[in-house]
Amino acid sequence: MQIKLAENFRAVFYAPFYATHALGFHAREGVEVELLSSPAPAAAASSLYDGTIDITWGGPMRVMKARDDDRNSPLVCFCEVAGRDPFFLVGRSDLKGFRLADLPGLRLASVSEVPTPWLCLQHDLREQGIDPDRLDRVTDRTMAENLAALRAGRLDIVQMFEPYASMAVLAGAEILYAASARGPTVYTTFLATRPSIARNRAAFAAMTRATARMQDWLAEHGADELAQVVAPFYPDVAPDILARSLQRYRDAGLWSRETTVSREGFTRLADSLHSGRFISGTPTYEDCVEQSLS
Repeated sequence: MQIKLAENFRAVFYAPFYATHALGFHAREGVEVELLSSPAPAAAASSLYDGTIDITWGGPMRVMKARDDDRNSPLVCFCEVAGRDPFFLVGRSDLKGFRLADLPGLRLASVSEVPTPWLCLQHDLREQGIDPDRLDRVTDRTMAENLAALRAGRLDIVQMFEPYASMAVLAGAEILYAASARGPTVYTTFLATRPSIARNRAAFAAMTRATARMQDWLAEHGADELAQVVAPFYPDVAPDILARSLQRYRDAGLWSRETTVSREGFTRLADSLHSGRFISGTPTYEDCVEQSLS
């Protein structure tokens, strides 16, 4: 069974996908996976529609958005890997007593590269009675640029994922809020179209079993071992930073223990997208999740 799998983008919190590949779990299940790079986070989705690729990984938010735009969208998700939000609020070291309620008085930079981190954070704020539209927020800079601005004292707090969070901490900043602490928020699954699932059902079921093998492996091995396995996929991340980043995610319970897409996590993500006006209605689990492959 041969499958073309496109990565989303090379994020550290996607390490389990690379570990599944590197540890040979796909091969053990009889699947020959060709791992393809993607030029941008949203680019793989279009390749799913035209059949250039068979499957990718990414946020179920793309499924929810596709169905909001077109009720007949063939895009679905299955096989949960990241079940919590991998982003952090990182800020000045003198803000150790920070609460989300303090944000309106601080200079914040949110993530610009992808929409989900801000959509989830703004929902956290709304639940605490904070109007996210009233924040002093920078919205158009990269995480690397925001890290530099934090170091230079031009920002108080920045929203970022690893390895930037660990880089900031080593430079003297503090992690003030871990979005993973809110609880289940389905963040990363496999994405495919229903026609592709019909063509490749046996292979996708085998990939789900391979992912379950990886989840078992993660439960039995530490972040240092994971870092060694996936290091070739992150040549631009220093080994110590990679290990710190993966340990932080492991401690946060970021990665799911089973492949079934969490209904609680699905609902939380859907509510966040809806309150942020990214989607106009509330999607249903049954419409968006291919349950036969869990």
